[in-house]
Amino acid sequence: MKQMAGPIRPVALLGVISLMCLLLMGVPFKASAREVAQVIEAGQMAGGITHYSVRKKDMLLSIRGQFGVSVRSVIRMNHLSHPDRIFPGEILLIDNRHLVPKTGQDGIVINIAQKRLFFFQGGKLVLSTPVALGMPTWKTPAGTFHLVRKETNPVWVVPLSIQRDMKYHGEKVLKRVSPGPDNPLGKYWLGLSIPGYGIHGTNAPSSIFGFTTHGCIRLPANAILRLFHGVMRGTPVRIMDAPILFFQSGTGKSFLEVHPDPYHPGLDLRETFKHWELSRPGLPIDQEKAERVLKFHDGHPVDVSRQVGHD
Repeated sequence: MKQMAGPIRPVALLGVISLMCLLLMGVPFKASAREVAQVIEAGQMAGGITHYSVRKKDMLLSIRGQFGVSVRSVIRMNHLSHPDRIFPGEILLIDNRHLVPKTGQDGIVINIAQKRLFFFQGGKLVLSTPVALGMPTWKTPAGTFHLVRKETNPVWVVPLSIQRDMKYHGEKVLKRVSPGPDNPLGKYWLGLSIPGYGIHGTNAPSSIFGFTTHGCIRLPANAILRLFHGVMRGTPVRIMDAPILFFQSGTGKSFLEVHPDPYHPGLDLRETFKHWELSRPGLPIDQEKAERVLKFHDGHPVDVSRQVGHD
């Protein structure tokens, strides 16, 4: 079930109602013309390569959401000739390594291209989780916001745009969904300072690590539980769109991670990286290796270090 950005409760204040007018009318958030895909320097590498034993009723989509890896990556790494057939007990190799954007402050960072949320507390990364984000036709807004609301067992007030969509498809038109298993917001809601948008749970775990919402950020059940109890109102939330991440380790190795960017389908990622690299001369990067990573954009950190000759 596709969802709107978040719950909109009846309120008495006319000013708040006015702010939500566009959302109630079904108008998606439009990104600023100044927003372009970015190259971000990472502060660390998280995750790892692991083996996963397929469980009963597992699908590649559920595995994708659990680990935050693309279905294409799982198929390629495991040489699956019939990806619609995975069996209980089958062992899959999963690479869920990812680069963590460098940040100078505590709070929440969401990278749209990575489809991942990071929560920093006490100067340390305490949570890294895959998320679901807005469809390319209804983008998750980039920018700097903060949390203004925490709510348990939220009610979903269905916006007019989705009511019209339900009617168009011959479905029962819902105006309000009470807390419970049918509520697409899950059990927890964290409202952002941009009206109508928020971070919340979901009743559709297979949607995680996809662009499937009407702008909100969906988290797996265990992740939203940890985040909800770990944050307070006023926590800063930075949402960025960085399909290219670069990390230089303490040993001097260079890693490049590149993701497809559905929000900027016409953007030349090679050109974006080239301009960024020119502004940082002297980086020990092997151009051929970097070119391959930019071409295939598999979403994993790849060592692109240039081999240094010995005397």
